[in-house]
Amino acid sequence: FFFFNHRTASVTFFLSLIEIAVSVMKLFVIATVLLLCHIEFAHSWGVLPVAYSPSISQSSIQQNCRKISSFQSVNKNNEKYSFSLRASSTDVSDLDMENSKVDDDTCDPYTAESTEFCTADEDTIVPSWKRTARLTTLFFLWYVLNIGYNIGNKRVLNALPVPWTAATIELFFGFPYVAFLWTTGLRKRPTNVTPKAIKTLSSQAFFLAATHVGGVISFGAGAISFTHILKATEPVWSALILAVGFKEFLPLPVYASLIPIIGGVGLASLKELSFTWLSFISGTLSAVTSATKAILSKKVLDRGEDALDGAQNLTPANMFALLTILGFFMILPFSIGIEGPKAITNAWSAALSNGYTQGQLLRLLSISGFLYYIYNEVAFLALSEVAPVTHAVTNTVKRVVIILASVIVFRNPVSKLGAIGSGLAIAGATAYSIAKSKFSKAKKD
Repeated sequence: FFFFNHRTASVTFFLSLIEIAVSVMKLFVIATVLLLCHIEFAHSWGVLPVAYSPSISQSSIQQNCRKISSFQSVNKNNEKYSFSLRASSTDVSDLDMENSKVDDDTCDPYTAESTEFCTADEDTIVPSWKRTARLTTLFFLWYVLNIGYNIGNKRVLNALPVPWTAATIELFFGFPYVAFLWTTGLRKRPTNVTPKAIKTLSSQAFFLAATHVGGVISFGAGAISFTHILKATEPVWSALILAVGFKEFLPLPVYASLIPIIGGVGLASLKELSFTWLSFISGTLSAVTSATKAILSKKVLDRGEDALDGAQNLTPANMFALLTILGFFMILPFSIGIEGPKAITNAWSAALSNGYTQGQLLRLLSISGFLYYIYNEVAFLALSEVAPVTHAVTNTVKRVVIILASVIVFRNPVSKLGAIGSGLAIAGATAYSIAKSKFSKAKKD
């Protein structure tokens, strides 16, 4: 609606649309090639589950491949299961459940980067050079895409300081991506998703959207590095919510691991040279809502298959897609109400006055939105097959790499005490994941 206020640029605008369409097509081609390569590697390395072999009968499929959509997360002995990612020619990023116990009592199978993510049991992992090569490739892609999203998102906000709108557009870009996978048959689409199921998922969708919006606002109001330090406080809020809201308590050594997180964030905030209260509050709220969503996901699984009213093909990847789409529709009214057409038009005009072209702005928005969704897809591929310690370490390395990349690209100054505080907070988050996994495993043993 705001483009037509610039009638003299109409020709440039339509040429920009064509340019954007070509760029998006290139991105989809790249994603498709990556997915097809993943299928080929899976076949050649023998990691496809027996359920996807065309020579196996349907009864064998049902016996050997238990889907998360049936919510068989608890067996007769009340043992909980974790999720292991496998690719197939019919469902590229399907997550199938294996007989490996979840390494903690509260886990979130739908947010791969969360400290509460359901990881694989170390006893079920069979090391091999093929698995190592595959995971190394996936982790490299995850880091590269994550860095690309963070830098791209910050550039969007530097050009268009409308974080609610930017976050809404980024959530929207998940829809064309999964629609492409569902319509082409690369992934089985969810079926029998009733209003009752949508109602059940609405709370998780809300907190997913709130987590994303809080992070984007924090990015826009401060430095990327500071936002990621604030997001590292998620374990603190998870422990607090479990204790206060559900009367569930963790061992004392696990609580002790929270001390460096709190101290590190406090020190980093005190010495953050680009500190703003808006960045601090929104980044902290992003961590709180992320912890809340992780706990709610676990509670939904505990309710069994009736929780989603018989919905089918709700693998973690499909569940993330549904939550993203629902989150988009939830956040859209708030985005329009808070920023609105006038603020968007003014921001767009200001960006054009500062030397940006319409094509550049559209490109920034579309690529940022696509990278947000695709890096989450790769995170599922990489993190669902690793043990808790590997998950914690790779998440730590990811935060460090993103912080270093953002400091180099945007030249944000970091004080010595701020760097020490950042290191303490990240180390504490790693220690929390390792300690919680250790004591949860000891409890089950």
